Amino acid sequence: MKPRKKGDEEEEGHWANSSRKDCSLRLIKIFFRIAVFVAGSVLGLSWGVRLNQHVSQTDIFFPAKLYTNCGKPSLNFNNFIEPCNLMHMMTDKELFWRASMVSKRNEYPFNRVPKVAFLFMTEGPLPLLRLWDRFFKGHEGLFTVYVHAYPGYTLEVPESSFFYDRQIPSEKTKHGLISQVDAEKRLLANALLDFSNERFVLLSESCIPVFNFSTVYKYLTKSAYSFVQSYDENSFQGLGHYNSHLAPEIKLPQWRKGSRWFEIQRSLAVNIVADKKYYFFFREYCKTNCYPDEFYIPTYLNMFHGLSNANRTVTWAGWSIGGHHPATYGREDITESLIRSIRSNGTICTYNSKPSSLCFLFAMKFSPDALEPLLNLTSTVMKF
Repeated sequence: MKPRKKGDEEEEGHWANSSRKDCSLRLIKIFFRIAVFVAGSVLGLSWGVRLNQHVSQTDIFFPAKLYTNCGKPSLNFNNFIEPCNLMHMMTDKELFWRASMVSKRNEYPFNRVPKVAFLFMTEGPLPLLRLWDRFFKGHEGLFTVYVHAYPGYTLEVPESSFFYDRQIPSEKTKHGLISQVDAEKRLLANALLDFSNERFVLLSESCIPVFNFSTVYKYLTKSAYSFVQSYDENSFQGLGHYNSHLAPEIKLPQWRKGSRWFEIQRSLAVNIVADKKYYFFFREYCKTNCYPDEFYIPTYLNMFHGLSNANRTVTWAGWSIGGHHPATYGREDITESLIRSIRSNGTICTYNSKPSSLCFLFAMKFSPDALEPLLNLTSTVMKF
């Protein structure tokens, strides 16, 4: 090996020092550019804050809409047990899963006052809303209201109304199809998100209360049973609704029919929302000459929860005229005697396994023009 010359060593040192200087200069330039960018961003945001006095620096770096829910921390316990906003982005699958969760603890970590959830199924407006507002007035904290309307429809009511901001995410429904059951389960699921809701009553836009709130609340919350009409329609016409493809999961002797206007306790509501197996069979095989909303819940309860059902509805309907639909009552039909006859119509039912003459709490079908005469009777007959 030849010995290295002194000149060569000096030249190598020169290039090494030069390379290190170039690297240092490049790093300095990079850090300088980053510093300028950060300083400019902070300065720009600061000027934006000055221009808008309602925006704080905390809001800029940690936006409230992203990190909070309804103006409070997203993990706030109160929002968990009683959602402050009914509109959400959950699918039905996600909603039903969430609503089906049940605590294994018997006690509640808060002062739970049982509430009655009023579930309104409507395609559009609620013409009898003023009557219901009068019914609810003075009983805040003992009830909740949920409205399933046609998708895209916005219920226009004053902020003072108990129906204000009470619509839930909805889907299209059609009479006689499984979409009616979907809407019922959707209403139940949204109401189950409020852990204080103990009783759930399904109503339409044509329903009215025939007793005051105190009577209705006590009647429902003190009942050991749910109120779902479920009877064995063993006539030839009734048997014609049954599809043999439902067997063996749903046998003919288990087949039941009833009014869709139910009232149920929380434990049954959870089971109905959680059910996928039997819902599937109704979706697939209850189509031709079969109305799922009249058969699904009555049959399901008969199969698994018959002992907890009073087997009757608490919503009165006028069937005396005959036909496939109950009578509709308008302005000219509304009299004191009509309401009294509904409140005490001679029917004897059972309440907590004892005979009772108080059998119906609500009534249907009342047309929009019946509102004013009904309002005139609230204080004298219905006592609210």
